[in-house]
Amino acid sequence: MRHDVTMPQLGMAQDAGKIVSWLKAPGDPVTKGDALFEVETDKATMEVEAQASGFLTGVSAAEGEDVKVGAVIARISDSADDEGPAPEAPATAVPVETSNALPEGKSVTMPQLGMAQDSGLLVSWQKSPGDAVKADDVLFEVETDKSTMEVEAGTDGYLAATLAEAGENVPVGQAVAIISAEKPDAPLARSAKSPPPSDHETPAVAEATKPERAKERPAPATPTPQPTHGRILASPKLRRLALEQGLDLSLLVEAGHPQPFHVRDLDVLKALPRKSAQPTAAAAAAMHHLVAKVTGDALPAFATWAGETHGLTDPDAILAALAGASLPNAANIAVDRFGTSQTYAMPDSRTLSGVTKTDAAPDLILRDLRGTTIRSADMGADTVPVLTITLRRKGLRITLDCAADQLDAQAAIQLLTDFAGRVEQPLRHLL
Repeated sequence: MRHDVTMPQLGMAQDAGKIVSWLKAPGDPVTKGDALFEVETDKATMEVEAQASGFLTGVSAAEGEDVKVGAVIARISDSADDEGPAPEAPATAVPVETSNALPEGKSVTMPQLGMAQDSGLLVSWQKSPGDAVKADDVLFEVETDKSTMEVEAGTDGYLAATLAEAGENVPVGQAVAIISAEKPDAPLARSAKSPPPSDHETPAVAEATKPERAKERPAPATPTPQPTHGRILASPKLRRLALEQGLDLSLLVEAGHPQPFHVRDLDVLKALPRKSAQPTAAAAAAMHHLVAKVTGDALPAFATWAGETHGLTDPDAILAALAGASLPNAANIAVDRFGTSQTYAMPDSRTLSGVTKTDAAPDLILRDLRGTTIRSADMGADTVPVLTITLRRKGLRITLDCAADQLDAQAAIQLLTDFAGRVEQPLRHLL
């Protein structure tokens, strides 16, 4: 079975990446997790791993070439002899500046949250067309097979157009919004399935927005509910509140309440009759969800110093040491980085050099999502507490998710405070 290799999106503002080097040659066998090629963006150079096992074939992008996000640049095949036609880049949305029907501004695209992801489900809009937005404002929520995340605007301005509706699946790299520098006279909202209006239709749109015709404009139609294929579309905050209060979101579905669900629907959910007087074990467990913000990212420089000074060349072991030192007792820390995971044992001495790899079950999971486009995470509790590191505009965001029976409130606050402090000033670990 063939598996397409695409140019990943490593940043919200990224629309292309440069192939620095291929680490495998055409015909070479590859194993899932092998470094396949190096890609350079405005912010970083990183290795991209193979997402399937097989043989590298159909390479269509050369070293030094700039490739659009989402374009197919190679494939992983069952045979090294699979030299079929070179893969073609997927169709891309019409650029903003070439379509007379769209306002001018910066395009916000559907991010790629995983190498195997080719689309994302737009759960909800957090801003309305015409609203003023800041770069750090949450613009919309998107759901993939693995998580639901909030996507920030990325620039200051006004939401001039929304190009997809809640409940629609949008291909990675396709524009879903336009942010303009000036307040738009006629904000646009349309479905991702709607074809762009032709040039001769544009004047009619402009005419309909004149003040004297405002009374003739029909009320916006309620969007047709989109099929959810069994998934419940709800904001991360509502999911968390429902879990904490032992509420079942499927009751809203059965009642015919329109999706996606938001916090404002919580009162409706509370008023619905329960299915059973016995809450589920998951619902009965209260949740702790804490967020800390750290200025800057001192981890890369600290890892370089640790490698040059002490020969510690495993950045995941360093992260595990910082997390383990924030716990009251020695523990096993699993570092999960973009689909790969390794568990480390923290020694009683709490020294960096004493951290070792282990196959034991973890006491804490640390997800490092700095190499992805994810800017916030609210994925709920796991079998153990979870710390998640994501990038923000001027530093890092660190999230702690755990059940109350894993850590009480005071212990959760202390863990996040200590870990955030060590991440901001890693040398504190040595004090």
